[in-house]
Amino acid sequence: MVQPWTFTSPASRGIGLQLARRLLQTTNVPVVATARTDLEGTRNRILEGLDVDAQRLEVLQLDVTDESTVSAAASHCKDRFKKSYLHLAFCIPGILYPEKSPSQIDYSYALSTFKTNTLGPLLLMKHFSPFLPRKSTDISSQEKPLPPQAVFALMSARVGSISDNSLGGWYSYRSSKAGINQLAKSLDIYLKNSAGEKAIAVALHPGTVKTGLSEEFWKSTKPEKLFSAEFAAERLCEVVMTMGTDGRGKCWDWEGKEIPP
Repeated sequence: MVQPWTFTSPASRGIGLQLARRLLQTTNVPVVATARTDLEGTRNRILEGLDVDAQRLEVLQLDVTDESTVSAAASHCKDRFKKSYLHLAFCIPGILYPEKSPSQIDYSYALSTFKTNTLGPLLLMKHFSPFLPRKSTDISSQEKPLPPQAVFALMSARVGSISDNSLGGWYSYRSSKAGINQLAKSLDIYLKNSAGEKAIAVALHPGTVKTGLSEEFWKSTKPEKLFSAEFAAERLCEVVMTMGTDGRGKCWDWEGKEIPP
């Protein structure tokens, strides 16, 4: 029997950590998480206070700006999950340098933004999408409550929408997230050919979440629009669990509403 597994990268803090915790709590499948450093500390933070089988969790070293670590983590998963397939992946690396005017663009910061926000997910897609089911894969015995089809989810943002851009600014971040929407669409076209309706790719927007990335904007965000990482993880899981194949290749926010490209 072919069994599913899940993947969250990175999961050392913020939304990624909470996604890994939620998958441990709401499913009974293996959960693979990643961190650049402090693997044991990350494992302990994910498991803290949870009444789950700790053997289901594995934390691998992975830095999305270093392809050798992405390849090594994928090779490990290939050896471990010989008779399994990847059913749910959250690829969510992200950094933000908020330029307000073109004169504030710094080449090194912009390059770092694209390496992390766009090329990082591109490398995760390269090395981990091959674990998704094919048309011939039997996913009928999948565990609950996983999505009815496999999902490869990439972290976008509302500001990555070109048609929704009415404020400007945030040049490198906006562009890097617009690239994510294109990656999700292109990967989904590939999956439609290789997996049919058994696997889809989507982009996600979590809202403004109280993490280090958005700390500068906490005070200017209405309290009801500033989410905890735990709430964001809960909502994103709910979105991917319920969208179905009609949602493939698109960007969805935490409420399950489509964000136009």
